[in-house]
Amino acid sequence: MFIQVAETPNPNALKFILEERILDGGAVYHFTSNEDCESELASQLFTIESITDVFLGANFISVTIKDYTKWNLLKPKILSIITDFLVTGASVINNNTNNLSEEKIVGKNAEEQEIIDRITEMFEDRIRPAVAMDGGDILFRKYLDGKVYISMYGACSGCPSAGVTLKNGIENMLKYYIPEVTEVIDIEQYD
Repeated sequence: MFIQVAETPNPNALKFILEERILDGGAVYHFTSNEDCESELASQLFTIESITDVFLGANFISVTIKDYTKWNLLKPKILSIITDFLVTGASVINNNTNNLSEEKIVGKNAEEQEIIDRITEMFEDRIRPAVAMDGGDILFRKYLDGKVYISMYGACSGCPSAGVTLKNGIENMLKYYIPEVTEVIDIEQYD
């Protein structure tokens, strides 16, 4: 089994790209500790003390650690856990309750719904695929008075360049294609 390791914009996160899909139907999962873990694979990864975040995508796993200077020590351990687990053929997810998915957002009126539909389309067709290339995900959570509220996960969460990506990339793109959008806000920063 070949696993490609790719750097992400977040120096504390690496993306482990797999030959095969481990999740179907656009499902993605995000775990920040063994306590919230509904994945035996992620649970095994959390046995490595420095790991703070495991993000499971269709054909990749993003792992975030506390200190990027330890990648040389941790990368072989992570690769070994992933390989040993996948060889068993066991399901990566124990159940589907933690699936990160966008909820259907409903506007107050037809005009607002049209804006929401255009935002949703931009997220599905352009934004989420681009963010997934960097080992993360971004979900559209709500639209209110010109503001788009989002949540970032995986390698994007806690990334030093996330603010630049958010403002210079996502916000500018949405404002260009959907002039009603005035700002994009990461709601996770305020939780």
